[in-house]
Amino acid sequence: MTYPRATLRLQLHHGFTFDDALAQLDYFAALGVSHLYLSPVTTAQPGSMHGYDTVDYGTVSAELGGEGALRRLAAKVHERGMGIVADFVPNHMGVGGSHNAWWLDILEWGRHSAFARHFDVDWHSPDPALRGKVLMPFLGGPYGEELAAGRIELKFDPEAARFYAQYGPHVCPICPTDYAALLQSANRADLDTLASAFQGLTTQPEDQARAAAGRDALRAFIERVGTDPLDFVLEAYSSADPVPRDRLHRLLERQHFRLAWWRTATDEINWRRFFDVTSLAGVRVERHDVFEAVHKLIFRLYADGVIDGLRIDHIDGLADPREYCERLRQRLTSLRATPPYIVVEKILAPTEALRDDWAVQGTTGYDFMNDVGALLHDARGAAPLAEAWSAIAGDDRPFGAYALEARGEMLSYYLAAELDHVTRALHRIAREQPATRDTTYASVHRAVASLATHFPIYRIYPVAGMRTTHDKPWFDAALEGARKALPRASLTALELVNAWLGGRSPDAANAPPANHGGGGKSARNAHANAGSHANAPLSHALIAQRTALALFSQLTAPLAAKATEDTACYRYGRLISRNEVGADPDDFSRSVEQFHAANKLRRQRHPYGLLATATHDHKRGEDVRARLAVLSEIAVDWSSTLRAWSTLNQPQRRGDITSTTGWAPGPGAEAMLYQTLVGVWPPELDPGDEAGVRELAERVAQWQLKALREAKLRTNWLTPDEAYESDCQAFLFDILSPQRRDGFLQALADFVARVAPAGVVNTLLQTVLRLASPGVPDLYQGTELWDFSLVDPDNRRPVDYAARAQALDRAAPATKLANWRDAHVKLATVHRLLELRKQAPELLREGEYLPLTVRGALAEHVIAFARHHGNAWAVVIGTRHAAGLLDGDLPLVAPERWEDTNVELPKALAQASLHDWLSDAAHHTPGNALALRDVLKALPVAVLSTEPRA
Repeated sequence: MTYPRATLRLQLHHGFTFDDALAQLDYFAALGVSHLYLSPVTTAQPGSMHGYDTVDYGTVSAELGGEGALRRLAAKVHERGMGIVADFVPNHMGVGGSHNAWWLDILEWGRHSAFARHFDVDWHSPDPALRGKVLMPFLGGPYGEELAAGRIELKFDPEAARFYAQYGPHVCPICPTDYAALLQSANRADLDTLASAFQGLTTQPEDQARAAAGRDALRAFIERVGTDPLDFVLEAYSSADPVPRDRLHRLLERQHFRLAWWRTATDEINWRRFFDVTSLAGVRVERHDVFEAVHKLIFRLYADGVIDGLRIDHIDGLADPREYCERLRQRLTSLRATPPYIVVEKILAPTEALRDDWAVQGTTGYDFMNDVGALLHDARGAAPLAEAWSAIAGDDRPFGAYALEARGEMLSYYLAAELDHVTRALHRIAREQPATRDTTYASVHRAVASLATHFPIYRIYPVAGMRTTHDKPWFDAALEGARKALPRASLTALELVNAWLGGRSPDAANAPPANHGGGGKSARNAHANAGSHANAPLSHALIAQRTALALFSQLTAPLAAKATEDTACYRYGRLISRNEVGADPDDFSRSVEQFHAANKLRRQRHPYGLLATATHDHKRGEDVRARLAVLSEIAVDWSSTLRAWSTLNQPQRRGDITSTTGWAPGPGAEAMLYQTLVGVWPPELDPGDEAGVRELAERVAQWQLKALREAKLRTNWLTPDEAYESDCQAFLFDILSPQRRDGFLQALADFVARVAPAGVVNTLLQTVLRLASPGVPDLYQGTELWDFSLVDPDNRRPVDYAARAQALDRAAPATKLANWRDAHVKLATVHRLLELRKQAPELLREGEYLPLTVRGALAEHVIAFARHHGNAWAVVIGTRHAAGLLDGDLPLVAPERWEDTNVELPKALAQASLHDWLSDAAHHTPGNALALRDVLKALPVAVLSTEPRA
């Protein structure tokens, strides 16, 4: 199987299984994709709607149909010459509950569990109550209250012959070292005899085998007499009465876990999580044995030809992404003759590039989504929109200031335990040498916190314990920010931390240079020496430095994500179409030249990376963002509209409406709500359709609740203000109630009708650019029709594939423009360009990329480029910033409006005959230019090629 030419992302769960995907395979093939791109297929927590909470890496999810169903799907996929790219989650597993055998084993046996080193657990916590234990922060209230209420119970599993503590769905196995005492507590001779098998047990591996034999005897006993004798044991530890409850408490205190209130996790968790999600525990995939155990099933499926490539989730969570990717590629290459296809989920800063030494085909496409999204925005709208937002929010700071503030809050209130882990790792380094022994924990903590707060990207990627030249500018930026923010008394500790975080070799002289920036020749030498000494034992100092660097990188990555995407993007509302995963709202727009430069670099470096405009993680659907981008073209009018709507809906506000901030939803939240309503209003929805408006309101209410809690201003996930949330929802339903049919509802519908045609122009341009740019276009499930979705779970709603299959035909997209509201023009555009990619796969995937010059009256409203491979050519032309050019309802600039605007063609296309794959029109080029009045008279986009349709 070759690399994909186009992928289709499917979200699998118990409501859409492998067999359900198989039932739609005819449609997927007819649409023209080459690969199905599946969400994780390993066994996840029961009922999981996403699959990222894996509990068993060794089995295919039974809820999805099991391995048999996956193989059936794969066989039919391959019969059609298609392939499968599987999403894979090496960074974390689902914990809590009762289904992760690895996790349950470490709860049972502690640091002597066979799986103790599979997870990033700190067994040496400075807190005596956690030393040698795993914090289990899953209680709904304080431990004492939950114990007294009888919600923590001792139970017995007859099938496994295992005692365990249960709290709701959470199971914590009791260590067999306590089984003798448990069995003897019943005062029965038969159980006393069984207890002898567990007498004197330790947690050592050899005693674990003894415990297994004891369990066998206990199981045989139960099979003979039943479980009634065990009820006496459970009664002796019942939480219903004070004496047995105290006995249960003392039993729990002896275990290798500590049950705790969920709120303790922020400050005390002693194992690495995925971001701040306590139900997902970090996996130490950097260990060779863990790597093999985690990938065993995936390697077998790849070796058997069931899957053809991998999408690696959250690559930045791993200790060493570069080393992981290299090892993964080597293992996959050893299993099949064809080179493996690997893409990674990676968020890149505007000027950051994916590292060349990762041995992957590219990213999952957030970088392209940002590039094309910024292209749709008019730079001239940035200032007036910022001014309007400043007036609304009473805050004229740029987004970067919001993000910086959110970083500080996240470190203090949500990632405090993770910050502590980094600090302690660095403080241990300080204590190793006399010259730095007096460096205090608190001074290191301040330095690390300031560095992390000012870190401009997700993380760095050191090699052999040293920062590389690629890391240097990013780390130096954080260092400079920290130097300015910290008091002079903290600068000495900051320079030490700089050195210990890869600024110098751990074997160099103890005192670091006064102003060392890191990177440089020493880092390059460390990189060069890493390979030649790969099998040499590492020094204690190097191990300590590498550990600290990994912990620091595993702090800055979740900090960036939580502070930027999940906090600041819900606080800053200049124009929320730029508040997207992988985007920087301060990077408001991109010029045509900048877009071309990014595409040329993409072709040069990662021609097989994915091109996405919608994902399972997006905050707003691709067509929501395309429509909202239009507001940047009418910034002054939109600002006036915002003020008018705010005045109109003032009577519906809740709370203290005389206050500037005390009312619900509040000025910022209200402004972002109006943007959301403009973005998601369906083109066909009539304001008088009560059921339709109600359905929309319910979807927006779900978004609103998440947005308010993510913003963490007046409510949050940890301590929700339910009264405020209820008032916000009431405001939303009031302004969308039938009583507003002739007021706000009509005004909203009228405004949407005004901007929607220009939004459609943006959608078609975005669609064409995704399908014609260098790389592999990725379609998110169902978005071949309108994608007016919001953040999950809204963007994971069921897809009506029957409607899409019925709408799919061979007619040209241009024939469907007049009825654009049904979105068939978008579907036809996707279909036609996938057909072109199939007919000439190299042309649009890795063909030469040539920006074309546009001249004439409306040149600034056009983007054009050519693709060239062998004898095949394609010319891509699209309309941009069309809000002021459209007349009426049709998303098309009238031909005469283009006047003398034309696109200059490469000399090789002089005298050429070109077929427009989107209109089926033929164009002859007697000169070296194409007139836009001819090329764009049927659609706002055109893809002309020397390749005629077969």
